[in-house]
Amino acid sequence: MTLVALISNPRSTGNKALLPAVRDYCAHNPDIFHYEVEEVHQIADALRAIALVKPKVLVINGGDGTVQATLTELYHGGHFGKNPPPVAVLPNGKTNLIALDLGASGKPIPTLDRIVNIARNDLESHIVVRQLIALTDGEDGRPVLGMFMGGAGLAEIILYCRQKIYPLGLPNSVSHFIAAVAGLLTMLFGLTAKFLPITRSALRISYFQKGELNGSFIVVMVTTLEKLLLGSRAEAGSSPTGQLKFIAVEHNRAGLTTMLIDTLMGRFGTRRGRGVHLAREDMIRIDSDRSRSRVVLDGEIFEASAGKPIILRSTDPVPFLRLAA
Repeated sequence: MTLVALISNPRSTGNKALLPAVRDYCAHNPDIFHYEVEEVHQIADALRAIALVKPKVLVINGGDGTVQATLTELYHGGHFGKNPPPVAVLPNGKTNLIALDLGASGKPIPTLDRIVNIARNDLESHIVVRQLIALTDGEDGRPVLGMFMGGAGLAEIILYCRQKIYPLGLPNSVSHFIAAVAGLLTMLFGLTAKFLPITRSALRISYFQKGELNGSFIVVMVTTLEKLLLGSRAEAGSSPTGQLKFIAVEHNRAGLTTMLIDTLMGRFGTRRGRGVHLAREDMIRIDSDRSRSRVVLDGEIFEASAGKPIILRSTDPVPFLRLAA
């Protein structure tokens, strides 16, 4: 049995500089089975090959698209039967939300080395289970899986950072800061310009247990992560009311003020307030009657429009490897 199977995408931004070191590390560690994929459609073949060596841990080394596609194929493909290996994610993407949530911080090679040591010596104590978000948007095909969805103004800020800021070649932390400031300026002062993101969207959001919300929102967030995008930590553990953690901030002064105060206090997403809605659900529907509204699920873009809602459901638990003690 192989200790660790590693899927790498050579075309991801982080791997353009890192991959030679990853290859060298794997060449000197016989406990690692390394499979490289350059296209999403190759991931199914990769997982079929990896299932033959029966790894104790599956590690993903790539950007948001690679992580999402691997989780989707792992869940739907059935390559490991009813016992898939726990998944770890190297911090080698732009945002690293999943990696950071699982305690994988710092440089990728030391993180990979730590994963190998855990797989060899102390695997069971580091395994956690998480639900995934299964997204359907009216198109044929199986649901796409992920762990973080941003909508309304949040989605536009994420896409603004990707399309306008990342191409400048700045460090990720600087890029995220510039995008956040640009988004905040448009929220606070209603500024509009080609070089600024749009930060609000009219949506109808249906809870399948508690009714629905209608209005204009600057933030819509659905996640199964414990750590949230703005630095706070969602309530951990299972919930009798649902596994999808939902946050929506209304486009008004009360919602913006509550969000800013809670973000500064490190408690955003942990309590309700004026203009801020929280829920725990197993199914959420997002409609946009007036115009198309984009959402981003772990880096992939989807659109809600009239007659074409986005449906989010929680999946069965999936094992992950948490590096934090």
